[in-house]
Amino acid sequence: MRWSRLYVPTLREDPADADAVSHRLLLRAGYIRQLMAGHYTLLPLAVRVRTKIIDVIRDEMSRIGAQEFSLPAMHPAEIWQKTGRWDVMGDEMFRLRDRKGADIALGMTHEEIFTTLALELRSYRDLPQMWYQFQTKFRDEPRPKSGLIRVREFTMKDAYSFDLDASGLDTAFDAQHDAYQRIFARLGIPAVAVQASSGSMGGSASVEFMCPSSAGEDLIVRCPSCGYAANVEKATSQLAEASDEAGPDAPEQFPTPGVRTIADLEAFAAPADRQIKTLVYALDDELTLVLMRGDHGLVEQKLLDATGARAARPAHPDEIREALGALPGSLGAVGVSGLRIVADRALDGRRNMFTGANIDEVHLRGVDVARDIAVGEWVDLREVVAGEPCSVCGTALEVIRTIEVGHIFKLGYKYSEALDLTVLGADSTRVTPIMGSYGIGVERALAAVVESHHDEAGIVWPVSIAPFAVAVVVVGKDEATVAAAEKLYEELRAAGVDVLLDDRAERPGVKFKDVELIGIPYRVTVGSRGVSAGALELNDRASGETESVPLDGVVARVRELVSL
Repeated sequence: MRWSRLYVPTLREDPADADAVSHRLLLRAGYIRQLMAGHYTLLPLAVRVRTKIIDVIRDEMSRIGAQEFSLPAMHPAEIWQKTGRWDVMGDEMFRLRDRKGADIALGMTHEEIFTTLALELRSYRDLPQMWYQFQTKFRDEPRPKSGLIRVREFTMKDAYSFDLDASGLDTAFDAQHDAYQRIFARLGIPAVAVQASSGSMGGSASVEFMCPSSAGEDLIVRCPSCGYAANVEKATSQLAEASDEAGPDAPEQFPTPGVRTIADLEAFAAPADRQIKTLVYALDDELTLVLMRGDHGLVEQKLLDATGARAARPAHPDEIREALGALPGSLGAVGVSGLRIVADRALDGRRNMFTGANIDEVHLRGVDVARDIAVGEWVDLREVVAGEPCSVCGTALEVIRTIEVGHIFKLGYKYSEALDLTVLGADSTRVTPIMGSYGIGVERALAAVVESHHDEAGIVWPVSIAPFAVAVVVVGKDEATVAAAEKLYEELRAAGVDVLLDDRAERPGVKFKDVELIGIPYRVTVGSRGVSAGALELNDRASGETESVPLDGVVARVRELVSL
């Protein structure tokens, strides 16, 4: 490709509204342009990178025997209604009606549609199956941000496995897990595999692949010693055992004027780790008291996972007043009956604690949790914080901000049962296949590569997915120089190297800066001095090192570098 014919609208200044590094550089280097919030046009350079990412993914899917499909992006509502997800997905699902009044969804994911297709599977002999596609997904994100990291329209590689039994699913899941490790290594993404929540996808085992980045919206907890890693929605840690002194025979009320928060109550000789924080939630519209230690934060996804609720929201003040007789700041669970009470395990066995009395500006001291509170469910709800001991080896944990670039699930029977998918078993009985789901966001992966590979001058693409492997930069106008550059360009093309010829009438400094900005891994400078001397400069974008290569050896050297 000749740069003079290539559309690369680079910007000399950083866009003012771009926050993430990848957003800023992809705009500035002429890879993307925004149409509206959460919707981006991929320009020619980005399309080339995206194509190479897809080629890597497709290669690894083929390696494990997955077959490629292409399914519709618009789905009839009734299929989603059968699995119960039409309502669960809420406002993030784009919905519309056709001219006949039928409800339609723009696909967020394709579990329901692939399962519907699998209804044509007849016998155990048809299994196992592993199917995948590259398809546009639509999600009405409330706050799209950070360029391609958080959008409302994107390409996903989503794969689905169908097996006769759990051992077959284990095999498929492990194959996908290994393929994902290879994919991210080939893309140059330093992905960390972490335990995760399945969320609205359902199922059991769930692993996210997370790329460390300050632009990320997900926190992971990682042990630098033993390798334990989990999303904060799933992470656990060790807690020091509490040694509470004995309290009174019954809780005692005391006035707390003006107290609204955990910190306010500390002024009454009530340390935060001795307080019981009472949160009131509506879990699928069932009013529930959620009890936490005062210095611990609640992870809502843990609450959903532990209780099996589809939706959770903080209760409204009028709901709280009607149920407990007080407003937040003075709430407690002592003596409460008729309401579901869920407590974090960190409160189990605690004595002589402080909590609200369900009387405005009045609290209780001397609370014995086992004696005074009718806890219905003990579950892990708390957020793990940096420095807490690893639950496996005791080493201080790290908390890292990341971008989710891939997610794999063991779905189990949720979708096959809901959509009546069965096959004839070897013993002539009907068998319900067990399923898995495996996704990678393609454009998000592109952004994650930029987040991981850049410097002050611009993007530093790995050779595997760079829009061009090498740029041949012409820095002279004389006939011999131009002819040498043209000859080298054609020889590189003939050798199968993805090459960009910078034949623009620009100053050398402008050309060099543009090549650095768009991130071409290698640059060959063709100038009159080098041509006369019979040796050209070959620059490595990642290391910044430059070597002199004999003119007749440039093609071989470039081929050697791009094949490493």
